[in-house]
Amino acid sequence: MTSLKHNIITIIGGGLAGSEAAYRIASCGVKVRLLEMRPGKSTPAHQTGNLAELVCSNSLKSEIAETAQGLLKQEMKALGSLLLNCAEKSRVPAGAALAVDREAFSQLVTEVVTSHPLIELVREEVTGLPESGITIVATGPLTSEPLTRQLQSLSGEENLYFYDAIAPSVTEDSLNKEKIFRASRYGKGEDDYYNCPLSREEYVRFHQELVEADVREGHSIDRAQFFDSCMPVEVLARRGVDTLRYGPMRPVGLEWKGQRPYAVVQLRQEDKHGQVWGLVGFQTRLQWGEQQRVLRMIPGLEEAQFVRFGSMHRNTYLHSPRLLQPTLQLRNDPRIFVAGQITGVEGYMESAATGILAGINAVRLLRGEEPLVLSQETMLGALVHFITTAPGKEFQPINASFGLLPALADAPKNRQERYRAYVRRSQGHMDKYSELFL
Repeated sequence: MTSLKHNIITIIGGGLAGSEAAYRIASCGVKVRLLEMRPGKSTPAHQTGNLAELVCSNSLKSEIAETAQGLLKQEMKALGSLLLNCAEKSRVPAGAALAVDREAFSQLVTEVVTSHPLIELVREEVTGLPESGITIVATGPLTSEPLTRQLQSLSGEENLYFYDAIAPSVTEDSLNKEKIFRASRYGKGEDDYYNCPLSREEYVRFHQELVEADVREGHSIDRAQFFDSCMPVEVLARRGVDTLRYGPMRPVGLEWKGQRPYAVVQLRQEDKHGQVWGLVGFQTRLQWGEQQRVLRMIPGLEEAQFVRFGSMHRNTYLHSPRLLQPTLQLRNDPRIFVAGQITGVEGYMESAATGILAGINAVRLLRGEEPLVLSQETMLGALVHFITTAPGKEFQPINASFGLLPALADAPKNRQERYRAYVRRSQGHMDKYSELFL
């Protein structure tokens, strides 16, 4: 492994969190050595050697200010986010959500990071934690096995993981446009989604075939621990005939020929030119042949050409309440920070945001300053507080949510007004933090 120097901060992992951390540190005038094992050694989910490659969805979720995801994005912008800047330059239409062309996004992040004079990108696998120097571990949920074993040994947990699934994508020119329509739910944004409407009869038949389909990994993984937002669609379907109609196939907010369909499958644009579209919420572990057979039962997808089939992979995360301080430092080794999805935050932006915080605190530690503990009244502060203090043996990954924030003193009864008050309160804190280093 490359030798470590004490005036250089080392980052292990060039995903979303690692890229944010590297850029944040270098922007503070500190040298960074960024270690990334790809493309020399890849993972079951990655397809390129680019930094910050998006492996599940191309959506970075809502931009609406009065949402938890919108608030988190505002906080990240206040802290100088690299990824949100790159996302804006590579975005594709997605209604009220921020979605990107995957390849253009990761390529842009790679170009910015590798062109920075204070960042050295080293392509090599790290099999153990360094014994000296300030280090940020941002290896993500697909951490290589040798490093995973060392990290998990710290918590004493042998099976601290969940399974994640990827949704399939199809070509735009293979869609039957006579059976589908363009619209965004509730008319938010432009008509950014393709919508495949199903009648009751079509839905019941599709549901039956889905639950009976063979699964790619066999029935042995039926007891696997899935994170709810990444639940394979066939697992959801087994919970009841109407489960999908209240989940990824919900028809609310959409009309087709003057009435609401019985169920709807939405497709979201995944590339800049609109040639590739992903099935929203259709993560699956089905065998590829079964995916093709069953998904072509959806009206409009009868002749669909698949650019990518769905797949499932193991995602590893730490028992952060036992291991991490609210500064994202290891409790038993404060020179090591941990960031990204491996900490137990779930979601692209949540992972990236912890990278920014880890970068800020690594610089402060290097300069002999006290690392920051963000206020719980910010979304990022609340997320970090949760993952570092959650009680009990069972610790589950979590997304940004207003439910994580402390209650308002005089909370408005109207929900939207209450959310706006959360946002205003957070902005005051983030302005104070951003002034410390920007």
